[in-house]
Amino acid sequence: MSSGFARSSFAHNGKARVAVIGAGPNGLTAAAVLAQAGCRVEVFESADHIGGSARTHPAFGAGSAVDFGAAAHPFGVVSPVFRQLGLENYGLEWKHPQYPMAHPLVDAPAVILHRDLKTTAAQFSDHDRRVWNHLHKPLVDDVGKLVNSVLPVRPRYPLALARLGLRGLWPARSLTSRLLVDEPARALLVGSAVHAIRPPSQPGTAAFGLLFNSLGMTTGWPVVSGGTGQLVRALARVIEHYGGTIKTGAAILDLSGFVTYDAVVTTQTPRQLLALQGLDLSRLRSRSLRRWKYGTAVYKVDYLVNGPVRWNDPRVAGAGTVHVGGTGSEMQLAESQAAAGMLPERPFVMVCQQQTADPTRFSGNRRSVGAGRVLSAQLDAGRMPEDARQPHILWAYAHVPHGYQEKFPGEVAGLIEAQISRYAAGFSAQIIERHQASPGQLQEANANLIGGDIAGGAMNLGQMLRQRQYVGTLTVNPEVPVVQASGASLPGAGVHGMAGWRAAQTILRRFGSIELR
Repeated sequence: MSSGFARSSFAHNGKARVAVIGAGPNGLTAAAVLAQAGCRVEVFESADHIGGSARTHPAFGAGSAVDFGAAAHPFGVVSPVFRQLGLENYGLEWKHPQYPMAHPLVDAPAVILHRDLKTTAAQFSDHDRRVWNHLHKPLVDDVGKLVNSVLPVRPRYPLALARLGLRGLWPARSLTSRLLVDEPARALLVGSAVHAIRPPSQPGTAAFGLLFNSLGMTTGWPVVSGGTGQLVRALARVIEHYGGTIKTGAAILDLSGFVTYDAVVTTQTPRQLLALQGLDLSRLRSRSLRRWKYGTAVYKVDYLVNGPVRWNDPRVAGAGTVHVGGTGSEMQLAESQAAAGMLPERPFVMVCQQQTADPTRFSGNRRSVGAGRVLSAQLDAGRMPEDARQPHILWAYAHVPHGYQEKFPGEVAGLIEAQISRYAAGFSAQIIERHQASPGQLQEANANLIGGDIAGGAMNLGQMLRQRQYVGTLTVNPEVPVVQASGASLPGAGVHGMAGWRAAQTILRRFGSIELR
């Protein structure tokens, strides 16, 4: 059994030959960085399309663009590696909504996350305004340094990282209940913390809330013009520009065939790595992979609705992302129940309204799709207002127990719609068509989504500290390293490509290449 990460010389005309297994954003990023550095790169993807969960498909017929997974991109727009690769030169275009995020409340105005700290804080009472500024201003002022410390996971700017750590190690629920007085500020912070997909009473969740809010108040939470799939297409164009190749429909279950390569990058999660044939793991690494825990799942529903959602607070229609979770106490209860295996009666629901920033998301002839025929009949009968003629796509998911199976069809979709209807009365009547995806169906569509876990594993502090890039070597050739680049490796889940960047740097350092900055 191999025990080291042995150095070998380039065996192929002075260029390292690297295989990348998986064409999600991390695999494509690793391939793009390696190809740009002069490696011979070949990408193998089991599906018949690239992108993994970061893809866009015409779920509601021709002219519709529905994001399968990631929809808003606070980390993508600031990703150091996306900037290094110059993805805007390869077709990537960011679109910003009027507001990055909104958090509606019952019988009260919604709380809005603005792209400005002062405007965001102005919504709160004098006390909460001072606390909000105290918590966020140091992070907002140094957001560039913070991003370049958190995403690359190395202390290039230790002071910026320390400022986040001192605040972020708290449970979000404790931080808000101790320091903030009123519900609007508490809800806005806890709602962002729930991006950790953990109960906000757990340590470290405050870091998610503070970081997501600070990004929103500076660089925003944009969407990709034309859908998230355009981002992965830009990565593919970089790979092809530098001579790399991408092969779809190529499932890899055995690494033995990669004996002639100099390195292998895999984008699989720990459970899948353990099932790979031809992978030589140390006893310690194997035990670490077996101990890996998967977390709370999501249940996704895409809606085609008859125009913008008619939120009780009209300003919410201008937000790209909407946190439908209610008060801090309601979100704590819902996340705790989901983590404990119970379906919440009022689950936390994430809603994305990409069309508010990107009108191209539904540009087809509504008479050309089934849902459109229903809408056209309603319009022709004069039962809908003129300004509702353009259908809108609404992307939504709820946090549910890992691997949850419904007790009856439509159980979770009904809870999602009831939650949205608390803040948008009459929402159900706006629905033209819906597409549902349970945790099991999400895993069937993308094998990395184990039990519907979109993060590649539970994002608790202990497990995040065990994330690693280097996995092992080939059984048939212990000189060929196998390096991990998934959401289960540092710096964690999200469409930012940094796990792929780190995997590429691991390989380039092996071959003595200059590390890209």
